[in-house]
Amino acid sequence: MQTTVPRPHSQSVHWHTPDWMLPNVDKEGPGQGWRTRYRNRVIVSDFLAALLACFVAALWRYQGVPNLRVALLTAVVPVVWVLVCGRSGAYNVNTLGIGLDEYRSIGRALVILLALLSVTLVILNWRMSRLLFFVAVPLTFLLTVLARRILRGRLARARTRGHALQPTIVVGRGLAVHDMIASIQNDPMSTGMKVVGACASDLPDPKRVADVEVYGGPETALLAVRDTGAEAVVVASDASFSGKALRRLGWALSEIGVELFVHPGINEVAAPRLTLRPAAGMSLLHVEGPTIGGFDAFAKRVIDVVCASLIALVSMPAWLCIAVWIKLHDRGPVFFIQQRVGENGRTFPMVKFRTMVVDAEQRLLSGELSAHQQVNEMLFKHKQDPRITKPGRILRRLSLDELPQLINVLRGEMSLVGPRPPLPREVDAYEPDALRRLRVRPGLTGMWQISGRSDLNWEESLRLDLWYVDNWSPVLDVMILMRTVRAVVKAEGAY
Repeated sequence: MQTTVPRPHSQSVHWHTPDWMLPNVDKEGPGQGWRTRYRNRVIVSDFLAALLACFVAALWRYQGVPNLRVALLTAVVPVVWVLVCGRSGAYNVNTLGIGLDEYRSIGRALVILLALLSVTLVILNWRMSRLLFFVAVPLTFLLTVLARRILRGRLARARTRGHALQPTIVVGRGLAVHDMIASIQNDPMSTGMKVVGACASDLPDPKRVADVEVYGGPETALLAVRDTGAEAVVVASDASFSGKALRRLGWALSEIGVELFVHPGINEVAAPRLTLRPAAGMSLLHVEGPTIGGFDAFAKRVIDVVCASLIALVSMPAWLCIAVWIKLHDRGPVFFIQQRVGENGRTFPMVKFRTMVVDAEQRLLSGELSAHQQVNEMLFKHKQDPRITKPGRILRRLSLDELPQLINVLRGEMSLVGPRPPLPREVDAYEPDALRRLRVRPGLTGMWQISGRSDLNWEESLRLDLWYVDNWSPVLDVMILMRTVRAVVKAEGAY
């Protein structure tokens, strides 16, 4: 039975090393076996992905393994791939199954593997087939990412059932602790944590905070770890709890194999933008500015043009079928063109397949539609909008009505990934923060598309868009495009 440790009258924090903290305690912790098993599964999946890729490449080129050199390469590359992934941090238990760092590590491993193979083949003067070289390595990368996605899906399903979560103690002052616990509880999938206790000062209720038991002040963190079996301690942003007290807590936790995480007090900033800079014995946190222009913007534009052209070419038969269906339904126009606001506030005509009746705009302006079913106070969306045609409901459900926006992408008015393109009347009602959405090209898909679409309220939509603008990266775009496929199939928030 858990007991509440009373908070001492003194506010000074002193760390002692009781007997239960000595090194005979299992360093892995009582509940971290699942993390080791998950990492082992990831390592095995990476090895099998490389082995399958090499075999497929050899089979494609030679209809089998024709000589000793190819057989040796097929046997060595999977081992080297696992070693390179490990060197790149792809097996760090703190990033496995969480965030984008795992995929960035795989990307770094891909570059290293290409370099190693190139140098090795030159030194040994082996003239391997370029098809083998340029098929095996990219296929290894793709199969590795696919395997990781499958494993992440299984991990996510386990976490929805309350498993595979790291028991965590939150330490700090009242409001900061409350907000930290709420953030972890609202999104255990991305944090991988389960709050089992708190050690906080300045609380209205000294016994509970955010439905979590309070074990005392910050100085009781070690006792709370012992009583709950926690595997991690999260220190909420607290200027009064730093320096020697925080360093001593880190020492004590390291003795028993418990991880320490410190929140820097900065929200909505992706990890790659944060770096530590030592100065005068201090660790200064450097926050890099958002990447909006430069080479990254050029690369994004190249990707948009290439991918949009390929998608448009492949989907052209679907365009023709949809156009005929819309025309036969009510003899109205096939396309719906509407003025939207793009990058830096410039307006452009956005093209979509028409999914509503011809006089849809007039019916909206006339006040014919009630707002009682409106989900987003900024974006007018009805779950049962009577203006939507029968073909339109199916097209919206499958997001096929947005295919013509590829024209806007090719013209440079939109991107494949970005914030939702707003209407001029929406921009007129923007608060100052919301105007930052217009710093980048709007997207055919984006964070809103994979996070609930029209089911999101305005605050949630704005938060996601601003986070994207500030933290854009090529890896993030790839992740959004991959998750868009799942969002479209599930059709959540599509109406």
